[in-house]
Amino acid sequence: MRFQFPHALWKHRELWWRLTEREVLGRYRGSALGIGWSFITPLAMLAVYTFVFSQVFKARWGGLEQAGPLGFAVNLFAGLIVFNLFSECVSRAPGLVVANPNYVKKVVFPLEVLGSVTVGSAVFHALTSLLILVIFELVAFRQIPITLLWLPVIWLPLVLGSLACTWFFSAAGVFLRDIGQLIGVGLNMLMFLSPIFFPTSSLPAKWQALLQLNPLAQVIEQTRKATVQALSPDWSYIVVGTLITFLACELSFRGFQKSKRAFADVL
Repeated sequence: MRFQFPHALWKHRELWWRLTEREVLGRYRGSALGIGWSFITPLAMLAVYTFVFSQVFKARWGGLEQAGPLGFAVNLFAGLIVFNLFSECVSRAPGLVVANPNYVKKVVFPLEVLGSVTVGSAVFHALTSLLILVIFELVAFRQIPITLLWLPVIWLPLVLGSLACTWFFSAAGVFLRDIGQLIGVGLNMLMFLSPIFFPTSSLPAKWQALLQLNPLAQVIEQTRKATVQALSPDWSYIVVGTLITFLACELSFRGFQKSKRAFADVL
């Protein structure tokens, strides 16, 4: 089996870089703080979630009581970064092709690049949030674990999986316009069904097994191991997760390529 999507991404790498740069800078163009909003937005979210869950609901994270609310914030934010990366890609996917009919009808344009640009932009914002996480860790624990260097490997299945979902939903969104509404509801449910505001170990055993069916649960737990607990990742997750998401990317890419032949007729 010859994999097609790596070749396509490499072929259009310069176009991808330029469009991703334009996407990131264009989002904040004209605003007073510019790209600074990419830091302010996650910081504001972190402050609100931490106050509500650690002060209002009195939630505590086992083993980090000495760090107080900051310890809770670090664990919560590590999960939010993963979820937000995936959520940004999937929530924008249904409108990618629909919002760019000129790319379909009037010019010869590699439409598959749109999905990779969305993922690239989401990764950039995840990295800015990661910088905030590192700062919080320095304040809360006075150190940064060296295992943080494992994060690119841990996030590889996440990025590949997000790309696969983006290609799939961007093609589906052309033919099924309601899919954007369904995704919005699904992402809200997924956020509270993922171990973002709680550790998986806090659940009864029967619910822990069920929670593991959520692909984001594994990524979130492995991210916390590397960024907070100073532990090496689970290599079975990395190997199996990368293989599965790599195959998912290939299948979704091929499906997108076949579907785009009918885009002009629908749009």
